Amino acid sequence: MPKFVFDAHRLIGPVPFDDLPADPRPEMDRLGIDRACVTHTLSLYSDPREGNDALLRLDDPRLVPVPVVVPGVPGASAPSAPAEVLDWGAPMIRLCPERHRFDLTGPVALRWLAELDLPVAVDLDETSPAQLRTLTERLPGLRVLLLNPGYRRLRALAELMAGAPGVWVEIGTVNTQRGVEWLAERFGAGRLVFGTGAPVADDCGPRFLLDHLDLEPADVELIAAGSLGRLL
Repeated sequence: MPKFVFDAHRLIGPVPFDDLPADPRPEMDRLGIDRACVTHTLSLYSDPREGNDALLRLDDPRLVPVPVVVPGVPGASAPSAPAEVLDWGAPMIRLCPERHRFDLTGPVALRWLAELDLPVAVDLDETSPAQLRTLTERLPGLRVLLLNPGYRRLRALAELMAGAPGVWVEIGTVNTQRGVEWLAERFGAGRLVFGTGAPVADDCGPRFLLDHLDLEPADVELIAAGSLGRLL
């Protein structure tokens, strides 16, 4: 078992379709998850500003805030300017181009991301491998954490990782037999990151997967926490 587990993808707050626990820490304790990057659900399902405000009021070093940013022209963005994002002091931001209806590779988003120079987390269902390749070609220094890649698009995922060295991958949904090991053999454990998407998604499965990876202990430690630490 890894010595320290850092969940790269956890949600906090209410959702419109389920009754979820308000505090993630008891479940983290139960599963041996020491720390987590958290995004507020209001930022995903309702109002990014309100969700970010609630998120940034958290005061626990175990819960690392990952606010949602919506790049846009004046009057259509959240927050109003990149400088406000930098004032938050968050180590990573989350982008939802499909949900929040903006062009991930358009001139406004590219300008914001270049100015911010922060790692970005984005769900694969919010974009595509082709769009992410374009994004990383336009911004070669950008670090991208790809959330929820699943296991049905491993060929496309591998092609993306081969062509875009700034892309890291969350393993929580790579739950096919030896899928994580297959990626680690080709791209190194240093580009694979433990994450769950809990409590909207299951966290027991990814935690079990982490404990049973057929990899060297040093590689498991990287996936459990080290890779995310380097990304941030």
